[in-house]
Amino acid sequence: MDGNGRWAKARGLPRTLGHRRGVEAVREAVRAAREFGVRYLTLFAFSSENWKRPVEEVGELLRLLKVFIRRDLADLHREGVRVRVIGERQSLPRDIRGLLEEAESLTVGNDRNTLIIAFNYGARDEMARAMKRIGSKIQSGELSLDAISPTLVDEHLDTAGIPDPDLIIRTSGELRLSNFLLWQAAYSEFAFLPCLWPDFDRAAFRAALDDYTMRDRRFGGLSHEIAS
Repeated sequence: MDGNGRWAKARGLPRTLGHRRGVEAVREAVRAAREFGVRYLTLFAFSSENWKRPVEEVGELLRLLKVFIRRDLADLHREGVRVRVIGERQSLPRDIRGLLEEAESLTVGNDRNTLIIAFNYGARDEMARAMKRIGSKIQSGELSLDAISPTLVDEHLDTAGIPDPDLIIRTSGELRLSNFLLWQAAYSEFAFLPCLWPDFDRAAFRAALDDYTMRDRRFGGLSHEIAS
């Protein structure tokens, strides 16, 4: 979800107002995902590198997360949406960590849709933490070196039990992943959109999905036309 600050700057507004407008785009994206039958929606809300931003901006981002959970959690639960959070948690402020845990525990039994919030998330950090967990099990004798496989790595990532993303959408025209789901994106399709995140709406979401359905996903094999 990229471009909140640039959206605000283009309108002569503080960056914080861009982030607030971005929250409205989040709500619209969640509603559209349910409408379009998207079972898993992952939103990159706050990266492990975002702490480098000005203190005031970081504080506003944390405040908006609190507002979103407090205002929207009941509706998500009522709609049967399960909330999962990926990212490093131990270093987060206690109140933020508590809110994330509350969102997960309240919705754990829901199975209509899953909303994954990537918060304090970085793919390299995720993989390093997974390797530490695997290494600890090898050191204790619980696992052997021969047990290491892509499936085992999957099981130790933050996204364990969540399917790899079929489609990754990035707004604002940037053509990079920025440390997002590097392992899981091995065979994902990509949509790089020129619109800034606050302008991402139902129509832009629908257009990205329609484009995705036209693609031939081969996963290293032959296309259906060639194979037949």
